[in-house]
Amino acid sequence: MNTLLLIAQAGQPAAAGSGFGLLIPMILVFGIFYFILIRPQQRKEKERLKMISELRVGQRIMFGGGFIGTVVEARENTFMVEIAPKVAVEIARGAVNRVIPEGEKVAADPNA
Repeated sequence: MNTLLLIAQAGQPAAAGSGFGLLIPMILVFGIFYFILIRPQQRKEKERLKMISELRVGQRIMFGGGFIGTVVEARENTFMVEIAPKVAVEIARGAVNRVIPEGEKVAADPNA
């Protein structure tokens, strides 16, 4: 008899108060994701955009695809970058990955 009662109760909808009980863990999980994943990524992107806005002629940069060059002209939305003597290419500002500090040697293979 007790088994039939448990089976009958299992098929009924949950009590009205249990929906709120599920909401709290979901909010906690979202909060954890925000502080561990989303916020650091936003901060990193903000720093990258600041770095790009401060780029000046003569600085060495690494841009998409691993190319390294020297900024020869800064335009509104692009840079002219010299990647070899007398060879300049135009790249989008968003393609810049990092600025290479003066005197830093860049290995051809970062795993080497």
